Amino acid sequence: MPATIIQSNTTPFKQVPIDPVTLDIIENALRNARIEMDATLVRTAMSPGIREQGDAFPLIADHTGKMIVGQFGSYIGPFLEGFDGTVEEGDMIFLSDPYSVGGAISHSNDWLVLLPVFKDGRVIAYTSMFGHQSDIGGRVVGSMPISARSIFEEGVRIPPVKIWKKGEYNEDLMKLVMHQTRKPDWCQADLNALIASCRVAARRVIEMAERFGDDVYVSATQELLARNHRAMSQLIGMAIGEEPVSFEDYICDDGVGYGPYKIKCTMWREDGKVILDFDGTDPQSAASINFYLNESMFKMFFGIYMIMVFDPQILFNDGYYDLIDVRIPEGSLLKPKFPAALSGRTHALGRIFDILGGLLGQKTPEFLNAAGFSSSPHLFYSGNDNRPGKGGEWFQLFQIGFGGIPGRPLGDGPDGHSLWPGFTNVPNEFLERYFPLIIERYETEPDSGGAGLHRGGNGIHMTYRFLQGGTISIHDDRWFVPPWGVNGGAPGERARKILEKADGTTQIVGNKVEDVVVEEGDQLHFITWGGGGWGDPLERDPALVGKEITQGLVTVSGARAYGVVAHEDGSIDAAATEALRAEMRASRPPLPLFDYGPGVETLRANCEAETGLAAPRQPVWALAQAAE
Repeated sequence: MPATIIQSNTTPFKQVPIDPVTLDIIENALRNARIEMDATLVRTAMSPGIREQGDAFPLIADHTGKMIVGQFGSYIGPFLEGFDGTVEEGDMIFLSDPYSVGGAISHSNDWLVLLPVFKDGRVIAYTSMFGHQSDIGGRVVGSMPISARSIFEEGVRIPPVKIWKKGEYNEDLMKLVMHQTRKPDWCQADLNALIASCRVAARRVIEMAERFGDDVYVSATQELLARNHRAMSQLIGMAIGEEPVSFEDYICDDGVGYGPYKIKCTMWREDGKVILDFDGTDPQSAASINFYLNESMFKMFFGIYMIMVFDPQILFNDGYYDLIDVRIPEGSLLKPKFPAALSGRTHALGRIFDILGGLLGQKTPEFLNAAGFSSSPHLFYSGNDNRPGKGGEWFQLFQIGFGGIPGRPLGDGPDGHSLWPGFTNVPNEFLERYFPLIIERYETEPDSGGAGLHRGGNGIHMTYRFLQGGTISIHDDRWFVPPWGVNGGAPGERARKILEKADGTTQIVGNKVEDVVVEEGDQLHFITWGGGGWGDPLERDPALVGKEITQGLVTVSGARAYGVVAHEDGSIDAAATEALRAEMRASRPPLPLFDYGPGVETLRANCEAETGLAAPRQPVWALAQAAE
């Protein structure tokens, strides 16, 4: 049954004409309200993941639940259709179970609050915010077990409940939820920050409606949606062909020995709409790398990609959703069946952006991006701090790593950036102040970005020296299948992790491991991957390559991938460079549109020699794995 929205005022809003100036004022006021939501969150949250890195996402929707400003698209309409309850003034919904909202949040660590905004007895808007909690219980610290076989192993699951009901706070519910987490102080503060952010945005909406009138405000939101619809309709007509194009990419492994896992999408235009069909994607994994992809979320991803590539000035919102048809097979990696584990979904989530780039660029190679830093690598470090004066107090760190953005039509990919534009790095001083560790190194990894006319961004080499014994866990990808280059650009270098023990020995660590014991003095080299290159590397300005040698972005040996002969001081041997480039041009095959590197079977054969790790085995799908 759909939700029953109880309103004392049932008068429908009137659609009235909106002049351009008023529309512009309301549009920018909504943008600012979203920024204020983020600012409120940062000032009141406690966990490093939210306060320092910004792992939280706001939303302001219209009176029907369509997102006007935000980032992940709105789940509100489908949620209200499936919520068997009432929505009244003074209510606030709280939830964390992905299966209860069709994947609008994609793992249980994301806590979401939804506030219906009432004015004069009518719902005039909705505000919502979700953020990643550092720990929600479960069998591992951080609540993201790599080897989980079901969502029941991943901590507390919260169905849609009312944290506030008619203005009354549900304190008993909060006691129950906080009892499940290893960090109740962080979780309580972060939840309060989510609530405060929603209330701030609600106040701003009320202020706008009071200033301009309810009908003007609502009409403005509808015009913003309609404007987006018109713009996206034109973009689809320009960029999407009627002939189907397909693209596929891989998740390297599932952390329990199987991989890679294929994600495939086929795209075409039909009757003015774009069809995105994931038929051919591998079945769901028995482990936790499944990503429950919400169709509306993917429509938003598609829209963001289209808008950012073709017209960045458009304010993206939910207005164009009827122009996109998303088809995801049930039981696949992107539509797993309950109770499939979901805590390692970040790799598939990020890989979606690489696939979109590969699809959209086939018709317009001039707009094509290479594969980039399409994940959010996690490091967990926890234990009891037994150093003098610490009294054995519990600590746990959750940190998101950064890497190389792909080479692009307009220039090089940035070095050491997040997948999500709004994320920021945790300052090293913060880490050293609050956790028993020292950051010995934080720098770009030279040559990790793929060579090209426009170089792929370099990954990051971050070295942690642990001052206290404990355990670490790592969630990362792109260690087996490299990030591809385009238009003649080369693939980027793959990720790797090295544990240097205090006794001088070293060991290669997998990119999806948990509960690895570390001792005082051990150092972890956490090296992320680079972005693929764009365009012919032999067309890159040799002087620029020489400059990057002096900046530590490219090495002397790495310069030869550009056909450049250089010295350590960055000076260029012009004659030798010209000769080397002529030799390389004469001996190489025609430049491919996509350079994926070696095929999967070649990668398997060479895996241990190249990475120090055993090659993942061909996946055996969930039913077969469960029988082992």
